[in-house]
Amino acid sequence: MQPERASQEGRGDSAGLRSGGESGGDLTGRPFPAGDWGEPAERLEELYRWVERNALHTVTWYLADRVWKRRCAWVLRAGAALGALAGAALPLLDLTGVVGGVAAWGYLSLLLCVACVAGDRYFGLTSGWMRDVATAQAVQRRLQALQFDWASESVREILGPTDGTASEAAERCLGVLRRFTEDVTELVRTETADWMIEFRTGSAPLGIQTAGPGTARPEASPNGRYAVPPAARPNMPRQRPPEAR
Repeated sequence: MQPERASQEGRGDSAGLRSGGESGGDLTGRPFPAGDWGEPAERLEELYRWVERNALHTVTWYLADRVWKRRCAWVLRAGAALGALAGAALPLLDLTGVVGGVAAWGYLSLLLCVACVAGDRYFGLTSGWMRDVATAQAVQRRLQALQFDWASESVREILGPTDGTASEAAERCLGVLRRFTEDVTELVRTETADWMIEFRTGSAPLGIQTAGPGTARPEASPNGRYAVPPAARPNMPRQRPPEAR
């Protein structure tokens, strides 16, 4: 297990993704690498490289997806700002007599401003690229934690298996990789659920910022909203019956 060399190979794969290659298309899974467990250390290192490469691919996909959304959002926001400015300035110029006959263009500018804001909200461009950045940063933070955990496991193996047998050490390493993969999958699922809610209701929940790695989220109901748990009924104290006289 050599995390340093694995990290360098992962960064090389990430650079290849940024230059093109697999950055486009959908974010799909990859087949589990098949290998021989006759050499457990080499097999674990191969699995670590596979897990790190998938995480870097996920980060690259989200960073590439936010580029066009951010550009379109900035164009619409700039159009909305210019439309609002022109819509407020042109009627004043016509009213003061500086420029005549431009009041109608001011109303058209206000209409353009409303159209830009509505288009940004309807297509979810601003919230979309913010969600992509939040997801990429969350995966990067989780990847850094994996790298330190893997380094600690490697140091423990070099100093000697003092915490159990070799099989227990291999099982512990596989548990670290499995928890990391599940956390990344949960982050992607949370972002997808937020996108579905925004597409149905038109709001931007950005639940990726509040949901931690590995935490389960309630499933969305068919109407696109999370089910609210029923409130617990208060327990009223029982009254004693009147004593017989």
